[in-house]
Amino acid sequence: MTYFEGFEEVHVPVHSAVLNNHLNIFSRKGGNGQKAVLLLHGYPQTSHIWHKIAPRLTEEYTVIATDLRGYGQSSKPRGSDNHEEYSKREMAADQVQVMQHFGFSDFYIVAHDRGARVAHRLALDHPEKVKGMMLLDIAPTLYMYDNTDMAFAKGYWHWFFLIQQSPGPENMILSGPEQFWQAMAGRPSHKGVIWSEDDLKEYKGKMFTEEGVHASCEDYRAAATIDLEHDRKSRQTNQKIAIPKLVVLWGGKGIIQSYNNGDVLDIWRDWTDNSTNIRGRAVDSGHYIPEERWEDVLQESKWLMEG
Repeated sequence: MTYFEGFEEVHVPVHSAVLNNHLNIFSRKGGNGQKAVLLLHGYPQTSHIWHKIAPRLTEEYTVIATDLRGYGQSSKPRGSDNHEEYSKREMAADQVQVMQHFGFSDFYIVAHDRGARVAHRLALDHPEKVKGMMLLDIAPTLYMYDNTDMAFAKGYWHWFFLIQQSPGPENMILSGPEQFWQAMAGRPSHKGVIWSEDDLKEYKGKMFTEEGVHASCEDYRAAATIDLEHDRKSRQTNQKIAIPKLVVLWGGKGIIQSYNNGDVLDIWRDWTDNSTNIRGRAVDSGHYIPEERWEDVLQESKWLMEG
């Protein structure tokens, strides 16, 4: 099966302030619309997750789908003790530079899972860049850690496993990658998606390398350390999302649905400036909304990017 037909594949050089070096961010570019939309994937995936959505968006927009730093075909630097190489601030700066490379000073974002956490920080650090944003199946990272309970810990056990000191989780995953994959995919909130052999080859092949596993662990370690520092500072200074439009979708069969009696949108209102037009809803899906309910994503993208 052919995916991303007509898309150009580019390894975009970006500068890392933390590393004082250049990295490469793998990007797929399609369409020639005047408006641009950036698609950001989550864990344990790559930009491939957008294969049902990206081609349809090219009918009206320029579409850029990237592999996040540490994932897929993008650079995977080693993490340090404070994990700042994988802070969402650093990863967001990567994406701003990618869009600048393609000639876009402002753009829309549709983002899932880890990519949505990068997008959240991007909107805080670079609000002038974001014309509108859609976040798929997340609540704010700080909110989730501050409201941890037994149900969350059981459902998102990998949040607490992957952050353990290196190389413990890395060695355990690489000693039984298929068993780890089945443990992840077998959770009730993750069973709704149907992946083809091509999908699994892409996700497993890119993830289960020494560099790939380490990088993904560092992503989660950063989320539990330096990202929380950045988020707490934003809260203390009353820095909120201040962009024209925000859409929040979450899986009605997933863990996020359990927060705030299912009113996830109300959580995001507290993290959003009054100037932002916000809407959202639960969809009939588990966690992997871009593959399970891609029609809902396209439907909401019309509202997000109209006008």
